[in-house]
Amino acid sequence: MMNSISGRGLVMLGCGKMGSALLQGWLDNGLDPAEVWVRDPRPAPVLGDMGVTHVNDALPANPAVVIVAVKPQLMADALADLTTLGDGDTMFLSVAAGVPISSYERALGQNTPIVRAMPNTPAAIGRGITAIIGNGVVTSAQLDLAETLLSAVGQVVRLEAEAQLDAVTGVSGSGPAYVFHMIEALAAAGEAEGLPRDLSVQLATATVAGAGALAMASDDSAATLRENVTSPNGTTAAGLAVLMSETDGLPPLIRATVAAAASRSRELGK
Repeated sequence: MMNSISGRGLVMLGCGKMGSALLQGWLDNGLDPAEVWVRDPRPAPVLGDMGVTHVNDALPANPAVVIVAVKPQLMADALADLTTLGDGDTMFLSVAAGVPISSYERALGQNTPIVRAMPNTPAAIGRGITAIIGNGVVTSAQLDLAETLLSAVGQVVRLEAEAQLDAVTGVSGSGPAYVFHMIEALAAAGEAEGLPRDLSVQLATATVAGAGALAMASDDSAATLRENVTSPNGTTAAGLAVLMSETDGLPPLIRATVAAAASRSRELGK
């Protein structure tokens, strides 16, 4: 990664929470802060602590990559003064939700290498998962660079088609919020059964976090792990009988949840 960027530079277009998490991951993995340029109307003070000095300076003539991490509603203005970098060999790597590759091609030129990515918020602690897809002019080396950059904050998967990003958004992009609400609901249920609120929150949070960590560490499927803790006619089986109902349990609810998020993602991309 460093060889690809060295001497050419990396540009951060927007450096909010996600951009800062990515940048910190790259710096921790050896990226020279002198190779980083940041464009942001409200640059975070933490950039100075990171050693980044090129903040809202003139950009390098031919950077290796531009990371697009601005909000979609600010995209047109943000890209306006980067059009000279289009139709070249600078790769634009977008982590902005809901902005299709075609929008970047219209703004920057059809021959611009563009990779669209959908990370999620656990990237902030290096436990994210990001899906990527490139347009037709992205080289294999550039796609490898995109994967290497994004792997600094978690796992990376490659998609076969851009349309799959809507489903990815519904599952992993929005998914952390579903899990946080699961913690809220589980804690509220414990409180309803007589537990003090703080204790119930602690139990629910540790249980969800621990189960997720176990699922990641185990070679067994989630179904097998579930079966391993479910004794016939036991307490877990009683709870799962409610949760796994195909009519009003978790499966139809999650299907509707993911479908709603994916549908909204499609609407935003139009």
